[in-house]
Amino acid sequence: MMDPITAPAADTSVSDALRGMMRGFPTGVAVVTATDASGTPRGMTCSSVCSVALEPPTLLVCLRAGSPTLAAVLARGRFAVNLLRAGGRAAAELFASGDPDRFGKVTWREDTEAAGPHLWRDAHAMADCTVRMSQSVGDHVVVFGGVDRVTRQPEGRPLMYGLSTYGSWPGTDACG
Repeated sequence: MMDPITAPAADTSVSDALRGMMRGFPTGVAVVTATDASGTPRGMTCSSVCSVALEPPTLLVCLRAGSPTLAAVLARGRFAVNLLRAGGRAAAELFASGDPDRFGKVTWREDTEAAGPHLWRDAHAMADCTVRMSQSVGDHVVVFGGVDRVTRQPEGRPLMYGLSTYGSWPGTDACG
């Protein structure tokens, strides 16, 4: 883990402006999942997902500091990124909520090679990752994951989010 990056005292006008700017930047929606030390599945909706490198295959996710999902990811050293399909809005909203029974309300599975639960019904692709490093930045932690395996569903357009609205990618099937 690297030294944390601390932000200067919050300027709410800049924070509000940034929040407004980013609302206008549409992005895909993912649910990051992991299993904690007691075997409890954890997960949270995350729109801060980025491909970092193809060699070695690396993704990054930004997770809220103090979240049970982040704690499970760092403790176990593994996580899954579930890229949601257009029909996955309910899962996105569920995993963004504080509902303690999230996994009781979705279809999921975790095989022996999975780095975290896979949301089969709601995701069009899943990446199983091993934590390579993490970096605290303000109220979030950036987690870099080496991608060990990618599983793609045969069909499904990505779920998109922007301007406080969900939508789907127009055109042909993005995974075909």
